[in-house]
Amino acid sequence: MKHFWTTSFFLFFFSCSLLGQTRSYWTGGMDMNFSFADVEVNDVQGDVLMRWAPFVNVHTYFNMDISTKFGFLTGLGISNVGYIYDNYTEPSTAIVYKKKFRTYNLGIPVALKFGDLAKWYVYAGYEVEFPFVYKEKTFDGKDKINKITGWFSDRQNSFLHGPFIGVRFFDGGTIKFKYYISEFHNQDFMDSSGNKPYAGLKANIFYFSLGYLLER
Repeated sequence: MKHFWTTSFFLFFFSCSLLGQTRSYWTGGMDMNFSFADVEVNDVQGDVLMRWAPFVNVHTYFNMDISTKFGFLTGLGISNVGYIYDNYTEPSTAIVYKKKFRTYNLGIPVALKFGDLAKWYVYAGYEVEFPFVYKEKTFDGKDKINKITGWFSDRQNSFLHGPFIGVRFFDGGTIKFKYYISEFHNQDFMDSSGNKPYAGLKANIFYFSLGYLLER
């Protein structure tokens, strides 16, 4: 069934282009994210602080407008995604710290567009993302006591995905909301000491962003 819908979508996309009834073009832009997370540790709600990520969130989209009111977009993007956990408890010591988690992800979105496409429109769709850089910082009070950085780290899930919805305004400004259905952490990860630092830690990130998206 999954392959059926994927094939149907691309056949429709290709057929429209052959009929010459479409307008295709590229858009690109940047945005800044204000992120949170729905966090539970062994079914107990965790305390999360807002995380502001003005860098690096860049996107380029291929647009196909079927009419002046309806179209599609897809493309590539790099997103800075993460959250701040204010009361993380270290499993091996039971000491409480503040943690900042983030990843840089390569994303592939697919979305529908509705509205006056020459001026403004609403867009809604789904995006899959592949994290390639992982960063984790640990704070004791205001003091940073540890930092972990890695490429394609096993500490996180290697595949993230979720729906999004946004609005592009007449001047190119955008506002978007996204929710990650997939969990951020790999709960089965085991460190060199044999500990599982993320066991029982469920974190689903969501954010809203402000940015711009300009036609090329």
